[in-house]
Amino acid sequence: MFGDTSSRFIKSIQHLVTRVNEFEPATQKLSDADFPLKTESFKERLSNGESLDDILPEAFALVREASVRTLKQRHYDVQIMGGIVLHSGKIAEMRTGEGKTLVATLPVYLNALTGHGVHIVTVNDYLARRDVQWMGQIYSFLGLTSAVINDQNTSYIYDTGHQNIDAERDELGSFKVFHEFLRPCTRKEAYDADITYGTNSQFGFDYLRDNTQRNRDALVQREHAYVIVDEIDSILIDEARVPLILSTMSADAEDLYRTFATVASQMNEIYDYTIDEKYHAVQITDSGINKAEQALGIKNLYTAENIKLVHHLETAVRAKALNIRDRDYVVKDGQVVIVDPFTGRMQDGRRWSDGIHQAVEAKEGLQIKQETRTMASITYQNYFKFYDKLSGMTGTAITSEEEFRKVYGLDVIEIPTNRPMVRIDNVDFIYQNEDGKFKAIAHKVKELQGKGQPVLVGTVSVEKNELLSKYFTSEGVRHTVLNAKNHESEGEIIAQAGKKGSVTVATNMAGRGVDIKLGGIPYSVETEVEVKKLGGLCVIGTERHEARRIDNQLRGRSGRQGDPGETQFYVSLDDPLMRVFGSDRMKNIVQSLGMPEDVPIQNSFISGQLEKAQEKIEGLNFDARKHILEYDDVLSYHRTLIYKRRRKILFGDMEYLTSIYDNLIQDDHEASKIIPERRAVLGEEKFWIIFKEISLQSLDRLWMEHLEVMDQTRQSVNLRAYGQREPIVEYKRESLRLFQELERTFILEITHIIKHIDVDAILNPEKYEQITIATPVSQQEDSDTVVITKGVETKEVKRKKLNPWIEAGWTVRE
Repeated sequence: MFGDTSSRFIKSIQHLVTRVNEFEPATQKLSDADFPLKTESFKERLSNGESLDDILPEAFALVREASVRTLKQRHYDVQIMGGIVLHSGKIAEMRTGEGKTLVATLPVYLNALTGHGVHIVTVNDYLARRDVQWMGQIYSFLGLTSAVINDQNTSYIYDTGHQNIDAERDELGSFKVFHEFLRPCTRKEAYDADITYGTNSQFGFDYLRDNTQRNRDALVQREHAYVIVDEIDSILIDEARVPLILSTMSADAEDLYRTFATVASQMNEIYDYTIDEKYHAVQITDSGINKAEQALGIKNLYTAENIKLVHHLETAVRAKALNIRDRDYVVKDGQVVIVDPFTGRMQDGRRWSDGIHQAVEAKEGLQIKQETRTMASITYQNYFKFYDKLSGMTGTAITSEEEFRKVYGLDVIEIPTNRPMVRIDNVDFIYQNEDGKFKAIAHKVKELQGKGQPVLVGTVSVEKNELLSKYFTSEGVRHTVLNAKNHESEGEIIAQAGKKGSVTVATNMAGRGVDIKLGGIPYSVETEVEVKKLGGLCVIGTERHEARRIDNQLRGRSGRQGDPGETQFYVSLDDPLMRVFGSDRMKNIVQSLGMPEDVPIQNSFISGQLEKAQEKIEGLNFDARKHILEYDDVLSYHRTLIYKRRRKILFGDMEYLTSIYDNLIQDDHEASKIIPERRAVLGEEKFWIIFKEISLQSLDRLWMEHLEVMDQTRQSVNLRAYGQREPIVEYKRESLRLFQELERTFILEITHIIKHIDVDAILNPEKYEQITIATPVSQQEDSDTVVITKGVETKEVKRKKLNPWIEAGWTVRE
């Protein structure tokens, strides 16, 4: 009766769209030089007490006109609606091809006027670079600066020069990055720009790095004011279970990984271990345990001293059974590179934790990298909660709106399309096995290519991509393969997928970021009309994904801006989704029909069962993410407290440092005498510098230990469920005790170090020539140097200059 959330909100903002349109004639009369002046005028109005909502209609009209003059693109009314939704801190669901990248310029400009900075998050570095050099011209025209952060050593700021290639950029900028408009800059400069583009992992890791720095000048991020997350469902849902972990090197990699890789390679599925595909887990059987014990020459693997070996065995079997080459990872340049299961892209630099990565390296016979120790970690869910205002865009959020509302407090608003959707979505074709399905796809694609209709075929993995490519080759189908192994040129390949007669085979990365225009690029009316007459782009899905959103994203590649198009999914009883979650009744129906393997069945009941299976998996995954968040929220509270205290120490907050000092001398009679004496001898300035450094070192070391203990606690509390205790309640109780212990140890450790500090070594450093901070003993090569320790401090000094250090109370590390 009252309409849904989306329709009510769209109705409530209609008057704002009308007001934006009313300002259009006035903005059209402005000269180019007036645009930066208007920006300054808006900033002044904000400083005089007006709100962003007050200036929204005029500011949006200004951005629209700036876009017309630079990009030759005018925001539609529905795009203005999308901009208002984003400014309101909600999620705008906009169909593929509706111009989400252009929509973002409206709220970005408006919120950048506050001077607190705006962050725009994209799913990969390529899209971040593309968007800043493409949209940067609008911001520059309006008098704002924009920048992009890529990997740790690469950041760029938008440069307005090179107008000679401006026309070419306007035509090809939707997929091609023109580096001429990107000038290298420092990471700090990129964050200090009014608008900063980057990927979710870059923003998250910079936050963690900032909270491990020992020098305030090394900090790069400023406050977290406003963020727009592009493809928000991919980042906040698909990647929500992957924590960001900043690591430091731990012990050397051991031969144990190679030994257990050999043991695992001799094991057989069913007899020695079983796989639970639904929960992505392995269970080693009694037979498998016996086989491992014989291979290792051990009587009983499950004893206290062999716990480490059990972990290695389970990890090796997981690496063999669950981590499949060319599906979960690829081997590139002698390294294991993880493949993102949702986008199909390679995740360079990302490593699995808990020894999984080392086990996979051992399985593949590669060099095993050192194990790591966690310095800092955070989940995307908790990182994005730091922002004062969070909003996002995607083509597929409605199926997950419950999760967005419950976890992030975000409403999903469906934005109407600019033109009516005319795409035809066919009922699934169901086949008895994978071979019959692939043969049918190859036959259908050959037929479509014969008449010139462009085809995009979406697969779920690199492995399936290459398998399907062989079927196409045997049928004589000319095609382009796009997968995680050649993603550098993915933008150009996908942009040309709408060309007459083209066939593109791609993993799920095809569903993200780049627009497919009918007729291909460069654009011409004749080629577009010709392809439209042939039926537009035909999208073929080779199997259903676990999440309906991913399927809808693939469908959305066709039928953009009211274009004709068609989608068809081909599924078989061999597909993981059908095998694991499909009901027996559904399988019996298909088999009882006795159809040949390459003849499809179209049945609405079976398609409905598939949708139910997907809903079931989405529910399981939602529960898993919610479960992780419940635990991470506890750690997040500790993290926030520790990082606030750490920043106070780093910035030399004397009130806080004095409170720590008072705690040191309060309850320790000996300390209350010795520490003030040390302070008097060193002098105020030198004492507080040393006090600050010791406090930071102690806090960082204790925080690392706390993370490890919390991780172990999290794994152990699940066993308490057998004692009729709620694991999360137990975890909260344990975490409180551990945090209080950390706080006590922090005070005790600083007290101990300052009580035993060598004042003479600080006042007369020339007597104690220091060479470098020590590297672990395992990495030492120079026999002329030795490692010495005192308290928590460690140094590496030349052997011939060792005596003064020994006299000062330092000991040589064995």
